[in-house]
This record gives sequence, structure tokens and C-alpha cells, in this order.
Amino acid sequence: MEFVPPPECPVFEPSREEFADPYAYINKIRPIAERTGICKVRPPPDWQPPFACDVDKLHFTPRIQRLNELEAQTRVKLNFLDQIAKFWELQGCTLKIPHVERKILDLFQLNKLVSDEGGFDLVCRERKWTKIAVRMGFSTGKAIGSHIRGHYERILYPYNLFQSGASLLAPEACTKLFNDDTYSDKKPTLVPDVKDKEYKPHDIPQRQSVQPSENCARRAKRMRSEAVKIKVEPEEAPELRPWTLRRRMGATPSICENDESQITVKRESIEAAIDKPKAKSKKNRSPVDLYVCFLCGSGSDEDRLLLCDGCDDSYHTFCLIPPLHDVPKGDWRCPKCLAQECSKPQEAFGFEQAARDYTLRMFGEMADNFKSDYFNMPVHMVPTELVEKEFWRLVSTIEEDVTVEYGADIASKEFGSGFPVRGGRFQVKQEDEEYLDCGWNLNNMPVMEASVLAHITADICGMKLPWLYVGMCFSSFCWHIEDHWSYSINYLHWGEPKTWYGAPGYAAEQLEEVMKKLAPELFIAQPDLLHQLVTIMNPNTLMAYGVPIYRTNQCAGEFVITFPRAYHSGFNQGFNFAEAVNFCTVDWLPLGRQCVEHYRALNRYCVFSHDEMICKMACKAEELDVVLASSVQKDLTVMIDEEKTLREAVRKMGVVESEKVNLEMLADDERQCVKCKTTCFTSAVYCPCSPGILVCLHHVDALCSCPTYKYKMGYRYTLDDLYPMMNAVKFRAESYDNWATEVIDALKTSGNKKGLSCLRKLVEESESNKFPENDLLRHLRAVVQDAEKCATLAQQLLNGKRHTRFRSGGGKTQNQLTVVELKSFVKQLQSLPCSINQTPQLKDLLSRVEEFQARSQKLLAEEMPQTSELQQLLDSGFQFDLELPLASLRERLEQARWLEEQQQSCQDPGTLTIDVMRRLIDLGVGLAPHTTVEKAMAKLQELLTMSEHWDDKCKSLLKARPRHDLDTLTAALREVENVPAYLPSVESLKDAVQRAQEWLQKVETLQTGPRVPVLDTLVELVNHGRAIPVHLGSLPRLEALVGEVHAWTECATNTFLTPNSPYTLLEVLCPRCDVGSSSLKRKMRKIKDLPALGGKKKFPKPDGLLELEKALTERKDTAAAMTTLGEARLREMESLHCVRVSNENRMLLREEQSDWKVCICQGAPMAPMIQCELCRSCFHTGCITAPKHGSLVWLCPQCHRSKKPPLEKILPLLASLQRLRVRLPEGDALRYLIERTVNWQHRAQHMLSSGDLKLAQERVSSSQLYNRWQATAGQLSDTCNVSQCVGATSFSLSHEWDNRTTYIQSPFSPGRNCIPLDSFSAELDELLMEAQLLQVSLPEVHELYQALLTQPNKLTPECSITTTGSGREKVPCKQQGTEWNTIRSEVVSCLMKKEKIECIDKKLKRRHEGTDSRIKKASVPRKKRVKSLQSKDLCSRDQRLEIRDGDSLCSLTSESEDDNAVCPAEQCMEPEGDEVYWVQCDGSCNRWFHQVCVGVCAETAEKEDYVCTHCNEAIVAALK
Repeated sequence: MEFVPPPECPVFEPSREEFADPYAYINKIRPIAERTGICKVRPPPDWQPPFACDVDKLHFTPRIQRLNELEAQTRVKLNFLDQIAKFWELQGCTLKIPHVERKILDLFQLNKLVSDEGGFDLVCRERKWTKIAVRMGFSTGKAIGSHIRGHYERILYPYNLFQSGASLLAPEACTKLFNDDTYSDKKPTLVPDVKDKEYKPHDIPQRQSVQPSENCARRAKRMRSEAVKIKVEPEEAPELRPWTLRRRMGATPSICENDESQITVKRESIEAAIDKPKAKSKKNRSPVDLYVCFLCGSGSDEDRLLLCDGCDDSYHTFCLIPPLHDVPKGDWRCPKCLAQECSKPQEAFGFEQAARDYTLRMFGEMADNFKSDYFNMPVHMVPTELVEKEFWRLVSTIEEDVTVEYGADIASKEFGSGFPVRGGRFQVKQEDEEYLDCGWNLNNMPVMEASVLAHITADICGMKLPWLYVGMCFSSFCWHIEDHWSYSINYLHWGEPKTWYGAPGYAAEQLEEVMKKLAPELFIAQPDLLHQLVTIMNPNTLMAYGVPIYRTNQCAGEFVITFPRAYHSGFNQGFNFAEAVNFCTVDWLPLGRQCVEHYRALNRYCVFSHDEMICKMACKAEELDVVLASSVQKDLTVMIDEEKTLREAVRKMGVVESEKVNLEMLADDERQCVKCKTTCFTSAVYCPCSPGILVCLHHVDALCSCPTYKYKMGYRYTLDDLYPMMNAVKFRAESYDNWATEVIDALKTSGNKKGLSCLRKLVEESESNKFPENDLLRHLRAVVQDAEKCATLAQQLLNGKRHTRFRSGGGKTQNQLTVVELKSFVKQLQSLPCSINQTPQLKDLLSRVEEFQARSQKLLAEEMPQTSELQQLLDSGFQFDLELPLASLRERLEQARWLEEQQQSCQDPGTLTIDVMRRLIDLGVGLAPHTTVEKAMAKLQELLTMSEHWDDKCKSLLKARPRHDLDTLTAALREVENVPAYLPSVESLKDAVQRAQEWLQKVETLQTGPRVPVLDTLVELVNHGRAIPVHLGSLPRLEALVGEVHAWTECATNTFLTPNSPYTLLEVLCPRCDVGSSSLKRKMRKIKDLPALGGKKKFPKPDGLLELEKALTERKDTAAAMTTLGEARLREMESLHCVRVSNENRMLLREEQSDWKVCICQGAPMAPMIQCELCRSCFHTGCITAPKHGSLVWLCPQCHRSKKPPLEKILPLLASLQRLRVRLPEGDALRYLIERTVNWQHRAQHMLSSGDLKLAQERVSSSQLYNRWQATAGQLSDTCNVSQCVGATSFSLSHEWDNRTTYIQSPFSPGRNCIPLDSFSAELDELLMEAQLLQVSLPEVHELYQALLTQPNKLTPECSITTTGSGREKVPCKQQGTEWNTIRSEVVSCLMKKEKIECIDKKLKRRHEGTDSRIKKASVPRKKRVKSLQSKDLCSRDQRLEIRDGDSLCSLTSESEDDNAVCPAEQCMEPEGDEVYWVQCDGSCNRWFHQVCVGVCAETAEKEDYVCTHCNEAIVAALK
């Protein structure tokens, strides 16, 4: 049957005020809560005590709980099945429970039903087996009755015969019973079916709980049961017994595998069995003949003779009742041993302790794992209803054995309470100190003043000291009532809920009767079973028998209170931590004495002596509460009457000797009655023959067998001592009546009044005597409070302490009296039931107040009194703490002060601002109406209106968009000059007009000046002009001009600088100022740190560059700037030449140089290394980016400063800058760079055409290279096959130069060589050095290096032709120079026309438009192109070049898209492949070039304009 939850118990939620006193609140809710026995209390939300238990040190050994052993009816079934299993085990068989209709047969129910129907014989005769089967829930038909009878006859009937004692009859009766037809056809041998389920006994009596320790208190004995001592003798060895008679098959007796479970009983020896009268001994008989049947006395049928394994008696199988048809396979016991074994007293049931000691963390992990595994879901998702139904299902079944563990009754004294305590190890925060003394702290609750237990001096663990409980899912606490029927309170600190069931106290006896009725076997064995906390019963079963049961789920942070004699039980929903303690109130005292009598009837231990507690309270009668004293008096009266009666009865029994004994000095165990276990205090009887043993006066006859005259009675108090104690308590209870009479007399208003001090004494007496709170006491306190308030108010009125509130502007206070109220107050003082000392003084105060009122009325009657008089009158009125008519005086005084302030402000217009006027008007509005005040207000209002108008107008003029011109603002200033007030917006307008005039004057001076404006000056003017709130006509033009300059600077920066370059544009364009090793280290460090910075960063400029920039800015014109840059160039050339020579010479030294540091890492030289062409410094190939294999010219990271764009990209930048007519240092540097480049080109062309180059070539070819680590050159080309930075200068030459063999051994040789400086003339050295310094890519540089690095034997005498690695041919230098000059002159003549110049300007502005029309691809068959090149000679190539150059001057826009199209580049590389990319010139010629021949990539061609070399030359010439 599914479990139905009982109704819920009441839940209380006290307010913060109600929660302050726990005993008062419990007394308030008691009439409601005790009807259900339990209740739940939810504290206020902000009441959250800290958890103070020492979790790390807390360890405990839990109790083991097998759920189906907890329920009373289920345990009865298990006990019955254990007895059946034990019976058959002793008979050598194993019990197997049969299945009927696919369910296990309930043997207990079957046995009970057969017994109720009259027994086996009657059921068989009346054929009631079918009826029994139906009552057991089986369906009729299919011979179900016969099946049930067969199982009963096979399993239960032999056991019932044994229980009836039929097997222990005399031999004659046995024979007669054996010959009876009733038993002749019985087959008691246990032959189970194959489908039967083997039953494993629970052995409940043998699994007892480990007894708890005695270190805390005796309360732990409620889980203890007395041990039954059974005499056990050692068993004989099985091999010593005769075994020939035991088995027909001659098998040796088997030894039990589990020796611990083997039950040993006392047995007789073989000789004793032979000496029995039934067996006649004869001489010369074999040992087998010595054994005869114990019942029939015959030794015949030896194969049917059984030997008992317990006593060695022998029995015929057919003599047994019921007879056995087969020999048992296991051990067999005779009926006598079987009766002896089964008649042993059963031990009390209890919980056994677990073998493992847990910490709190270990137990929590075990508990959570158990619950999640059992329900197959997370612990927090299991519904409480599901756990509740599953719990009651498990405790009611015998088919499932679920075992849990419960950490119960853990002493908080050892491990600390969950609540904080004073002096404890837990450090309490300052905000949590309130919980130390809180009444709901379970450490404080039992010992509070309102608790009766506070009068017990001993620390009783569990009652006065809390117990801790650590639960897991299904761990339960069984039905019980608290010790001495006291209250209990349980607090759940944290964890999952705890489910409670409770029955009210008035239904306690009814619950006990129902449980005894349903499980009488348990109560027969343990009369105090319900006091052991080991038995539960389903609430639905109890409710079915009329027991009222209520339930609740206790969540974390909630209290559950149980009331006296209220049975309660429950279980835990999961892992949680709770704490519980007992307490007793005044109403408990009668129940406490009734509980002691109940314990005496059950022979149960008491936790404390009730009489001792009552006597201790009586000894402190004057300190008791009146209500408590009354209850103690009643209880003490009952105790004295009972003691008097018992002492007289003992005296009549013959006990005449007595003595006074301090029984409380003995331990509780030493002064317990040996019969009823009651703790004796007032008296006890003992005998000299049994020292340490005593009895209470109820059980004198159970002391010993000595005559009673030898007994001695010990008493703690005589009756004469007890009566004064009772009288003291009675006097304490009656003292309230005397006090009440005195209070009634004092509160009479007629006659002679008593003073206030007398009433206060009565109140103090009630508090000291702890009189109960009633109407009389409340009325007395109200009168005293009223009188004290009157006295306090009277004293304040006399002292005038509150007059400062008026002077601070406080006005009337809430408790301020008027004159009328003062008169009424004086009358009230006279009507009080007590006298007050301030009454005469208040009468005098009243007369002085009336005099002040008369003077005020006279002064206010005047038209305009003086300020001094008004102030003096007000000051005199401040001394009275009364509500006086001072409003008119205060109004006149405020009016006079306002007029004075208004006149002073108008006299000084410089301080009269709009805020001042508004403040005066606001103050005037609050004044009382008056003619003078109204006139002054009108004047101020008019001036304020005018000021606000002009203030708003000036602000709108300043904030107008678009801005007003200067003339409009000047006209507005002339109009506002007549306003007599100070306006900040007018001053701002004046300042704006003045700054605008100054700015326009500066612009006019700049425009009319002879110089070209500098960019910094323009930027400064634009910033100043934007800040002026006036429309300036010249400002937009200046902003546009500055924007164009910034756009030009950005374009130039993108043209020259590489991404993330550490250099500025000016630093790249100007001659170098940082030549030297220190600057190299600094730059290298910046370059290395650049990737870590995550982007471009502006580095500080060198000092030399700052000086150069400053000099360029200060120069008046471009010519002076060019001079400055020329001087910087000379310094650059000189410094760099020194550096080159120094680095070159250092490498040529033969001796070791330990201080030589190379590379950016400043390490020692080691192969492989590479040498910079410009500075001749050496670098490790692993520290820098090495050039591609085959490239010769390589620049180090310091010397490689920019992209080095071609000249055709730079010339449009200069042209666009000249149109802007703005000077900036970068523009002057760019102009100088172009002039320097053109000058270098002329020098290079002259060098190429002269014969000096040939001498230099011969010198280079004959020079010896220092190639100490030549073997590493090949390694370098393989390991450093990476491209150098964008724009790096490198040329692809043949390997002949690198493969030269030299024999000079230098101590340090680079892995990649440069041409030695001593191979150059001074002119050629300067030319090559400046070629690398120029930040422009020039074809002449390539030609120079090609001419220098080509071997002389491969040059023809007619012309200087340098053969490249790819097999291309180059025209003679002289012829090339002639063509260059011719083309340049023709282009210059064409560019002189205005239309061509405008066309060039338009093309310079174009950026990303029409890129698709400038780039085209032509598919050229690879084989066809190679073949055509092989068929051509040098002359045909020169002819084509001449024709091409001539045609370009006539038709500049002609295009050819066929396969025979010719690239007009001077050094066409004739590229081959499936796809060849072309680019169109954006200059004036519009010719198409191979991208690879002019050094342009596809991406650059799409994004930027391309101007060919011829067009650049023409632009340079035009600019000159």
C-alpha cells in the first residue's frame, strides 16, 4: 500500500521582537503547538548564526541501521523467520522460502492465520486452507489451498510441534503419539523446491550495538540493554566422537565453516550417556552397541539411529516427533538440545556501531554518493515526497535489505557546538557576537533563567549540553519521547531536509498500546522498547488505529520543537548536520514527577534526580519567579506527603535504624535503586551485608534476605527540614499578595499623596521579586512613567534647555507647550496620584509667561518698531520652552534685515550678479507683505528681467551655429554697456571679440608678408581660430590648406617608410645624423622591441635630427634650408667614411681582438656572418634577415631606412607640394633629396662613360678577398634563404665573384664579402657610398655594380658590356648616356607647354581610379619566346631599342597587345611564362612596361601611380 503523508504540523514565523525571548514565545505558541506534539519555527530572515563547529577535527563512528529491522511489524516477521531458520539449521537443513503465484510466501502471516483458525489439525479437518489462501491475497482455484497446506506442513508444522513440546514427551507418550494416525502420515522432512529462495538469517540478537561511552552522561544508557549471560563450555573436538552411528552412508561429520556463528551448548560425555538408566551396559560389547535410542531404549535398527551433535544422545529417526524419513545432511540436534538452544533468552535489539571512523567530509561524500546512486539522479533533484515514500516502502519489506549509517548523539562538548560559544575555539566576527548570548543558541537555552534545568548543576550531555547529529539519506530516529518527558529543540544547521513525525502528548499512551498490540513479541522481550530509540512504525498504521500523527519537513536554518511526552520520529532526506538539546519550563514540573513514577514502573534509569532538583530550587526560594515558586510549592508538597507515608511504612516493616546521608555526594550509579533504577535523594535503605547496594523506600523487600531490623535508612533531610523549605517557597509565592495590596493603596488619588519615589520602589520590588506580569503591575508602571514624564517636562520648562532651537531656526518642536497647555499641565500635576516637587516652580513660570505676552502685544501695535527692540524682546522670549506668539516679532525683524542687504547690493553694481538678485527676490518672497519691501522687490525684478535677457542673448551669440561675424558681436556689446549689473556672458563676449580681432590681424600679416608660411605657424593659427566663437572668413581656407599638407605628409610617409619603421619621414629624407656604433645599438634595440609592442610606435628623435629640424624651421627661405642640408650632407659623408674605413681596417687586422663586438647582439664574430655594403659592419646571419641567394649588395637594419622608391614616384610629391605654397622641413628635405639624386645621376653617368671605371674594375678583379670562412658561404646561401626587408637594394649576379679563392688569413672574416675599399678610387668610393645613402632606387646603381663585378676578360674592347646571370645583354654606357640626354631634352620641350603641366597635376592627384585600365596581362608561349630570343643578335636588339625610343616621342599612347609587343624599358628582362604582367605609365607617354622590368609588383601597380624614367626626367627638368 502506498504511503499517505500525515497532515502538517503548525509552522510559526516570529517577528524580530517576538524572537528576542524564546521562552516567552514558546509559552505563547504552546496552546496551539502542543495539540500536535511538534511544531516548526522559522527564525527571522536576518537571523543567521555562523557555523562554529570544528569541521576538520570532528570525527565519529556512526550507527548501522538496516531499514527493514527498524519497523516493529517487519522486525517481528524477521525474528520469526530467524527462529524458523535456526530451527531447521539445527536439524541439518537450510530454510528456503517458497514462491506462490510469483511472489514470496509470507510464512509469518501463514503461521498467524493458521494459529488464529485453531491450529493445523482443526484447519485440516474443517478444510480451511483455501480460505486462508484467500486471506493471504491469493486467488482461488488451481488447488491453491493444497499448495499452502503443503508449504505449511513442510516448513512450519515441525516447528509448531517443537514449540508445543511434543518432541520432549516421555518415551511412553512418544510411542503412543507416534502410533497415532494423526502423525503417521506426516512428512516433516524439509525438501524445498528448486525455485524456492534461500533465506539468510539476520541474526538480529547477535548483532548488538557497541555500548556508548560513559564520559558524557548517563543519558546514553537509553540505547543500552542488559546483557544476558549464558554459560558456554568448550566444545569437544569433532574427531573424538563416534561417527559410525551418525550416518547410514558412513560419512564423517561436517564441521561448520563459520565457527563464530556456531552455537555452543553444554553437553554430556559419552560415558554419561552410557550410564543412563535407559541404556544397560554389558561386558564385551562394541562401542556401537553402547548407543541405544533415548526414547525407546532399543539399540536395534542401527542404520536409523542418529547421534546428536550437541549432547551425543542417540535417537531413531522413526522415534522422533515428527519422524524423519531421511538422515539429515548437516549437523543434527536432538529435541532436548534443540529446546535448550531455542529457549535461550533473546537479547535486546539495538544498533551496532560501524567499524569505520568518519570525518565530516568523508561521511558527506559517502552519503551523497549513496543517494545519487540509489535514485540515479543528483541529490538536490530528488523530491522529498519520493524519498519519503521510498523510505516507508523499504522499512516494510523483508525482501530488500538496505543499510545506512547515522552519526547520532555526538557530544558537542568534545568537538564543539555548531553555535558559537564564549571561550570557544571558534573566532566570532564582531557582527556575529550577538549570537553568543542569544536565547535560541542551543548552548544557552537549557541554562537560561526561565529554564528549570538551570537549577541542575551537572552538565548532562544531551539535556543541558547539545548533541550533534550527522545524517544521510534514509537514516532515521525511531519513535521515542524525550528523557523525563522534557521539551526538546532541534536546529538544522545545513544540509538536506529532515522529515519529522509527531504525536501529541495526550496520545502517548494510545500510541504505546497500538504498538504493543501490533508487535507484542517485541514488548515481551523488551518492556521499555520505546525508550531504546530502535523501533518505528508506519504513521499510516498508527493513524488507522486512531493515533493522531503530524509531519513536517525541517529545512536548513529552521527549529523543530517537541513538547512534553510527545512521541516523535523521522528520517533524513540526505546529508545534513543538526543539533538538539532539551529544556524544561514551569508547566513541565508536574509531568516530570509523573515521568519518574513511570520510569520506576519500567525499571528504567533516570537521567537526574527530580527530588534533588526540587529541593535545590526550594533552597533558593527568594530567587525564584513567583509562578515557579508556586509550582515548586505544589511539587514539594506532593514529595513531602509521599516521603512521610513511605517512611512510616518502612518503620512499620521493622527498619528502625536511620542516619543522615548526603546522597547527592554519591555518583548517580552508586545511589540507584537496585530494583527500579530510580536515583535516590531524599532517602534510601541499605544493608550492611551488601555494601554499595541500596533500594528506594518503594522496594525495601528487594534489598536482601537479611531480617529488616538489620536494615538502615539513610535520609538527606528530615521532615522537619523539609517543612521550612516548603514554607519559604510558600512565602515567596504569597509575597505577591502583600505587594499588590500596597500598590492599590498607593494608587489612590484621594487623601495624602505619596511621592514618586515610593511608586518607583514598588516597581523595583516587583522586578527584584520577579512578580508575574499582570494588569496591576502594568498600571503601576504606566502611572510611574506618566509621573516621570511630567517631572522631566516640568524640569525642562524650568531650565529652559531647548531655547537654542529657536535661535538655530528650528521653530516649534513636537512636545512644545502653548500657554494654554501650560496652564492645563499645571492642573494635570495637581491631579496625579503622587506629588511632584516642580509644581510650585511651574506656577511661577506661568506668571512670567503671561507678563511676556503683554509686552509683545504692546510692541507689535507700533507701525515699524526698531530692530534692536525687536531682537531684545525675542531674546527674552527664548528663555521660555513654550510655544509663544513670536511670529510677528520674527517677521518684522526679517523684513528689516532684508531691506538693509538689498540697499547694500544695489550700491555696488560690480557685485550685483543675477544669482544675487535671484537670492534677494527669493528671500523677499518669503517675507510678510509690507509696502517698502514690495517697492524694493519691484525694482529688483525689473533689473533681473533685463539682465537675464542680455545674458541669454550673449550666450546665444557665443553658441550660435553658424557663428556670427565680428560686426554683429561688436554692435551687441555697445547695447549692453548700459545694464547696471555684472554679467559673465558679456565679459566672455568681449573677450571673444578681442581675440578675433587679434587673429585676423595675424592672418593679414601672414598673407601680406614676403615669406612662404611655415606649417607650424598655420597649424597654430587654425587651432586658435577654432577656439574663437566668431565667424572668421579666413579660417576654412587655412584649415583646407593644413589638411592638404597633412595629406601630402601621409602620402610621402607611405611612399618612403616601411611598415612599423622606427624612423620618421624627416629622418629618412634628411642626411643621416646618427652615424656611429652607439646609434646602431639604439636603433637595433628599437627594431627588436618593435614586434613586442604590437604596432607602430613613435621613437624619440636623435639630438642631431632635432637640431637639424629646428634649423630648417628657422630658415627664412628654401635656399637657406638647402644650404643647411648641404652642410648636413658633408657631415654625413665625412662621418660615414670614417666608420667604413674603421670597420674595414678592423677586419684586416691579423691579431686577435678580444674587444671587437659585432652585430646587433654585440657578440663576438663567428661564422657565418654578412657584411653591410654601406657601413661595412659585420652581422651574424642568425640575428638579422639575410638577403636572397645570389644578391650582392646588402644593407644592415640601420643603413636600410626606407623603401627606396624610384625617382618617378618622388617627383610627383615635390610637384604637388610646390602647388600648396607651404614650407615644412619634410618638403625642404625632399627637394634637397631630389637635387642630390639628380646630381648623383650626372656623376654616375659620367663615371660610366669615362675610363676610370675600367681601372676600378681591374683593381677589383685583382684584389684579394679575406675569405677565411669560405666554407660557410654555401651554408649561408642554404640556411639564410630568406628575403630581406621591403625595398632593400640587392642585385642578382653570377657566382663567380663569390667563388674566388684567396689565401689571406684574416683573424675575422665575414661569411659574405663586400668589395674592399682599397679597390676604389676616392671618387668611386664616394659615389658608391652616396648611392646607398640616397633613399631612392636608381638604375645607375645597378649598372655601376654590374660593371665593377664583371671580370675584365669577358669585356670586349669595343664596348663595355656586362653579362648578367640570366644571359641578358646591356648596351654600351656611352650610347646609353647619349640616348638619355636626347630623350630628356625632348621631353622637357614638350613639358614646357601649359597643357602638359596641368595633365601631370591631374595624374598626380589620381589614386585608386582606373587601376584596371592600367594593368593588363598577356599570355606569351614560353617556347616561342625563347626561340625568338635565340634568333636575334645584339645589333637587332639595339636597333629595336632605338626605334622604340623614337616612336615613344611621336605617339605616346600607342599600345600593342599581340605576342610581339616590345617593352620600352632600357633593361628589359624579357620575362617568360604563361602569364606576363604589364603596367602603363601615368605620365605623358602612356606606354606599357613589364612590371618586373621596372621593379613594380602587381599590388603596387593597382594602388599607386607609376611614372616611367623618361617622364620623371622631363618633370625634373621642367621644375628647374
